[in-house]
Amino acid sequence: MSTDKNDKVEPASGGSAVVPSPLAFGLDYAPAPESTSIVSIEKEYGLFIGGKFVEAQSGETFTTLSPATEEPLAQIAAASAADVDRAVAAARKAQTEVWGPMPGRERAKYLFRIARQLQERAREFAVLETMDGGKPIKESRDVDIPLSAAYFFYYAGWADKLEYAFPGRKVAPRGVVGQIIPWNFPLLMASWKLAPALATGNTVVLKPAETTPLTALLLAQLMQDVGLPDGVVNFVTGAGPTGAALVEHGDIDKLAFTGSTAVGKQIQRSAAARGVPLTLELGGKAAHIVFEDAAIEQAVEGVIDGIYFNQGHVCCAGSRLLVQESIADSFVERLKRRLATVRVGDPLDKNTDVGAINSAAQLARITELVESGVAEGAELYQPDCSLPDRGFWFKPTIFTNVHQSHRIARDEIFGPVLSVLTFRTPEEAVAKANDTPYGLSAGIWTEKGSKILWMADRLDAGVIWANTYNKFDPASPFGGYKESGFGREGGLHGLVPYVSHTPIAGGS
Repeated sequence: MSTDKNDKVEPASGGSAVVPSPLAFGLDYAPAPESTSIVSIEKEYGLFIGGKFVEAQSGETFTTLSPATEEPLAQIAAASAADVDRAVAAARKAQTEVWGPMPGRERAKYLFRIARQLQERAREFAVLETMDGGKPIKESRDVDIPLSAAYFFYYAGWADKLEYAFPGRKVAPRGVVGQIIPWNFPLLMASWKLAPALATGNTVVLKPAETTPLTALLLAQLMQDVGLPDGVVNFVTGAGPTGAALVEHGDIDKLAFTGSTAVGKQIQRSAAARGVPLTLELGGKAAHIVFEDAAIEQAVEGVIDGIYFNQGHVCCAGSRLLVQESIADSFVERLKRRLATVRVGDPLDKNTDVGAINSAAQLARITELVESGVAEGAELYQPDCSLPDRGFWFKPTIFTNVHQSHRIARDEIFGPVLSVLTFRTPEEAVAKANDTPYGLSAGIWTEKGSKILWMADRLDAGVIWANTYNKFDPASPFGGYKESGFGREGGLHGLVPYVSHTPIAGGS
């Protein structure tokens, strides 16, 4: 179903009055497009194996598109099982001969160089991330790239201090690590995984998502520039078969995956059968809980950021709003007024708040789930905004009159869609928040610290924000429970999956 200017998804009858467009509030802005001249995109990209760009043995390629325009950006090599073999062999050689024996202080120098180069080339990476992924340039510029550099800086600091991270224990790298990352935060997810793996002496074969490979390939060029030894990091681009070849490879010592729960379960079965250590960061259906004593305007901003950031393409997105019944009507009206000021459009425009949906396939899933919400009786609200004629777009959406049994309250939509439910007591809020197979994140809004602690102790979520949302720091661990995965990334905890450690004789 099309989601252009003639979008067929309309508010259900009996819904709230139409909220004025941003123009009614005097919020029209002149276009402020970011120039793309800083970015140089090659017509074709090979695989990055052994420190060099090489062709796929099969010669097969695929096209990466701009989701905002549907225009092709580049042809990307599709790695086969034979190519994965080459990459793993290069990683093994580098790990045993160079990177593993290298002193931690020397490995740290390379990570520091990568971090500094990310900072110096931040604008280039931000523009390319937005072109390939569809997210607003202000998010790539202000969040993704600075955080990516921060993770390399943070783990560079740990590289020569592992004896302090694991006191009384002898630490060794796992060896060769296979990593698979998603399309919603391509460079940031690569940094989350690469930095701790490299700091602890491992080498890596990483598969980027097929729809967003370009910043990983630019990162490969950066690694050449800083002189990273050949084979320490290898990038194999491709779709599902490439990822499967990496997961099933017999010479991989550790696997790490971020993506859908369904794929994560397949990887877990394979890793368990072979005894390969595994970290999974999967889906989420986070509850954003607002109490009547919250700072309301601050909470509205937090809810908007929690669900519409990166078009809702966020595993920890606050996609379920649980608002206390006594303030529900007024809060939702404030939310709709604020949503009417959110600007949807060209991701490269610095004024844009919500950019393009990443792919046609993801747009189809969002559309199908929104249609199911309407069919099940929930009331749909979308602001009055026009969408570009080309590209993949969906209007920011709010559903009210939502029940726990509705698909939109249970399934991860991974799009700009908020489901609103109500509660009367903290106990009811906890029960509704935990009524999900996921357990990745949650948000609590209240002025009472005791209530925050009481709620946090009872919520089944790996990450809980209080009076804020979507805040990340390299020193803080991130991960989930239940079908949101296991293991932690970030902080000292993020080192643990990438090392084996045994007690030192006489140590504690």
